[in-house]
Amino acid sequence: MPNQKLEQDIKYLKGVGPKRAELLNAELKIFNIKDLLYYFPYKYIDRTKFYSIRELKSDMAYIQVIGKISYFETIGVKRKQRLVAYFTDSTGILELVWFKGTQWIKQNIKENTEYIVFGKPSVFNGKINIIHPEMEEYSKQQEKLDYSFQAYYNTSEKLKKNFVNSKVIHTLIHNALQLVQNNIPETIPEYLIKEHKLLNLQEALLNIHLPSSHELLLKAKFRLKFEELLYIQLNILQQKIKRKEKSNGFNFSKVGKYFHEFYEKNLPFELTNAQKKVIKEIRIDLGSGKQMNRLLQGDVGSGKTLVALMTMLIAIDNNYQACLMAPTEVLANQHFNTITQFLKHINLNIALLTGSTRQKERKILHQQLSDGDLNILIGTHALIEDTVKFKNLGFVVIDEQHRFGVAQRAKLWKKNVQAPHILVMTATPIPRTLAMTVYGDLDVSIIDELPPGRKPVKTIHAYDSKRLRIFGFIKEQIKKGRQVYIVYPLIKESEKMDYKDLEDGYESISRAFPPPEYGVSIVHGRMKQVDKEKSMQLFINKSAQIMVATTVIEVGVDVPNASVMIIESAERFGLSQLHQLRGRVGRGADQSYCILMTSFKLSNEARRRIEIMTQTNDGFEISEADLKLRGPGDIEGTQQSGIPFDLKITNLAKDSQILTLSRSIANEILEKDSDLTDEKNRILSLNLQKMKQFKIDWSDIS
Repeated sequence: MPNQKLEQDIKYLKGVGPKRAELLNAELKIFNIKDLLYYFPYKYIDRTKFYSIRELKSDMAYIQVIGKISYFETIGVKRKQRLVAYFTDSTGILELVWFKGTQWIKQNIKENTEYIVFGKPSVFNGKINIIHPEMEEYSKQQEKLDYSFQAYYNTSEKLKKNFVNSKVIHTLIHNALQLVQNNIPETIPEYLIKEHKLLNLQEALLNIHLPSSHELLLKAKFRLKFEELLYIQLNILQQKIKRKEKSNGFNFSKVGKYFHEFYEKNLPFELTNAQKKVIKEIRIDLGSGKQMNRLLQGDVGSGKTLVALMTMLIAIDNNYQACLMAPTEVLANQHFNTITQFLKHINLNIALLTGSTRQKERKILHQQLSDGDLNILIGTHALIEDTVKFKNLGFVVIDEQHRFGVAQRAKLWKKNVQAPHILVMTATPIPRTLAMTVYGDLDVSIIDELPPGRKPVKTIHAYDSKRLRIFGFIKEQIKKGRQVYIVYPLIKESEKMDYKDLEDGYESISRAFPPPEYGVSIVHGRMKQVDKEKSMQLFINKSAQIMVATTVIEVGVDVPNASVMIIESAERFGLSQLHQLRGRVGRGADQSYCILMTSFKLSNEARRRIEIMTQTNDGFEISEADLKLRGPGDIEGTQQSGIPFDLKITNLAKDSQILTLSRSIANEILEKDSDLTDEKNRILSLNLQKMKQFKIDWSDIS
């Protein structure tokens, strides 16, 4: 079988052996030849370009020069000794420096022999040097395989200590490629390779590790990224098709008295066109007889909660219960208060369940829930406890769902024999590329319109030196009857991080805004829930005009009268978090402001984040920029929700065009052959089955 060599245990490859195999297993998850060939380089150095010593500067990246060592010198006392070689070409002298492995260098590196030296130039005592350079005899390098770009591989400290560096991995891959030459079975159908002018897999793997030209390297990258994304999209889209075909859902056939009574008599304000469109999409799902699995995206304050409530009322009209799960007690309380207020003239039983709910209250709540007397249950992860049993749960809303673990969300789905309809909501707009992958099997609805009368928040960047002027601005706003948030990244002063802290900030704010003229409340994550609630209440009922807080207020505090958000050490926060915090203001009809306070010393990336925030209020634009700046693994929330596949070569921030192409091709294939039974798609079917053996069924839990 041609596959046998690829499946061969890595320990039998030339240059590995049992000890190295154990390290490769543990550190890099490389168990066989295939794993090694799919361990891709993170960068390439052009080895065709050579510099003269005279051209070298300390700000250059990795370079290579050709020359000879004229002599060695050992400098310093025993423990602080370094070995220096004086390396020359016709233009000057370069110092090569070693602090470790000096005996080996003296024995193996010869004077007056032509070498290629490779490394990063730096300057010490005004002289140019390279520390721990790579060296190769010029004559030996000329005999090697012809490739122009040298690949570099990520490794670990443990591997380096055991002499398995990037160069060793490169050699092992070279050995592996020789072993499996002409024996690598194709993984993409011939018709796709021809149609899209792709390299075959053999050529792609050879040129990703040993590229002979820049053009072939680009083609190899494209082929391997396309394949990776094609299988992910086939998997996601096939699950979506199967779920729609097979997953029966409760049929909410009528829109009855509760919905109509609320819509006609209790709606607090006119729905936006975007809200109407989303409610229509959800109503179609609920009446289809198939289980709904829908993602609702909308910026902070766009009216997602109202949409969720109105669709809950449809469930209640059809004699089912509904629940809403939020990630924090603050947010769960906020939803409970909002929904109770919305429904104050409608005779429905609504309850709140969080970690703070007393045992006596729980007992009553559990009884009402299992009897079917409770219509809507709002809470935190307390909802997924085994003791919480619904009589007939038909509709589930998860807010800020990326903050829940996969297993937590799955538990909620299983509160009924037949899976309820699912609406997952997020105020953190998800970049299109992530939405097509992490949430690719969900139907997506977007509220891209703010309620009428809302003015865009004005965002201003101010340096710490302007603090007195900012205090004057705060006083003006308070005189007009407005309220102010001041957010800090830290609770206490930190020795490691030079950022503003809440404790020190609270003292200086209290001095600048003394009682009885001003009231200042404080909220942070280490406070007891009771104290936190008390402080928030002071702000909500306007006894306090200023709330000093940490990011605990990022979600869930809704005070329309608050029109100023000041974010201290704004350079400390990511774009998504800055955007979430800004969303706490601008919820009323008044002009609102977000002031980003920073020190003068800003990294390029921090400066770029601040610029983006001052230029746009569009959450989707911000999320795309965040993805490009930080990469998919760091986007707020994706670490918790987990990208449900391993990306070995694709970068979602940079490869959106390949992703769009692969999704469109996967769609075309599945439209004609949804089960992949056509002979020409046999390769796709086989590889997809292998892929599924190691994956969770994400359609159940997204």
